[in-house]
Amino acid sequence: MSPAMADPIDPLSSLDAFPDAARIRSRKLVKTIASLVVDATGLDEASRNALERDLRAAALAIPSVEQARIALTASQPGRKLIAIGSGKGGVGKSTLAANLAIALARAGKKVGLIDADIYGPSQPKLLGSDEKPTAEGDKLIPVAAHGLHFLSLGQLVSAGHALAWRGPMATGALARLVEADWGDAEYLIVDLPPGTGDVQLSLIQRALPDGAVIVSTPQDLSLIDAARAIDLFRKTKVPVLGIIENMAGYACPHCGEVSDPFGSGGAEAAAGELGVPFLGRLPLSSELRAASDAGTPPAAGDGPQAEAFAVLAEKLLAALDTTAR
Repeated sequence: MSPAMADPIDPLSSLDAFPDAARIRSRKLVKTIASLVVDATGLDEASRNALERDLRAAALAIPSVEQARIALTASQPGRKLIAIGSGKGGVGKSTLAANLAIALARAGKKVGLIDADIYGPSQPKLLGSDEKPTAEGDKLIPVAAHGLHFLSLGQLVSAGHALAWRGPMATGALARLVEADWGDAEYLIVDLPPGTGDVQLSLIQRALPDGAVIVSTPQDLSLIDAARAIDLFRKTKVPVLGIIENMAGYACPHCGEVSDPFGSGGAEAAAGELGVPFLGRLPLSSELRAASDAGTPPAAGDGPQAEAFAVLAEKLLAALDTTAR
């Protein structure tokens, strides 16, 4: 398709004819500025420069484009980055991210955990560590806890202080966490803030996640926003590894009767409708709440809750293996 025949709905559609069009992960045109996120994995510096030059020229050949911004991304060789996201806050995403990371570590994997939730960085509390990271040169050194290493935006500010950061400050802080000295980590789990904003897009542009896991409670109000999170990752060509349904059912500690304060099965049904895997569900649990407040994640111990997180970790690894084929 020539520039003159560009689709009016997608004015950058003529880039589909670009020889390396498969490397374009996202594209948008705002007024006369074209912004492209491009996968440069496996290219040497000369090839990266040539790709950026040729793609810029192709974009500028489109009549409606006066400026082209190209962001090149690349996967870290031998390391998998997994984004844990949710469309809405309060669904237990951070608790799940911490316990999932610990379960992976207990399965023998070398794991790093990044707390990128600028609205409520809670990993230091969940992991029971208020140790501050050190630095070597311009790289942060992650803190060890429960068999993994982690960094949190909460480590960079005083306790109780609000992170009143605009987009550029938040994305700059995320870059420091992602580009820290993660040593021989095989997996980086990134606890994202809820929603589909600057931090999510910055992570996708800078670090090229190998997959994303969406956390939702069963009720429709949460699932509506979970669908938006899935749509964001799909539009940026990040594989959605699956949905986890959290707070699904509550067993009364006195009589044992099970009730469903947030409904039941909604996330599994949504997974089927959206065509993404359903990884499993976790019940609403006062024991999990108490352990999280105490900084003793259940996944680090024994019992049914530790087993549940171990099963989720196993399913996550299987989903990653499937997408890599």
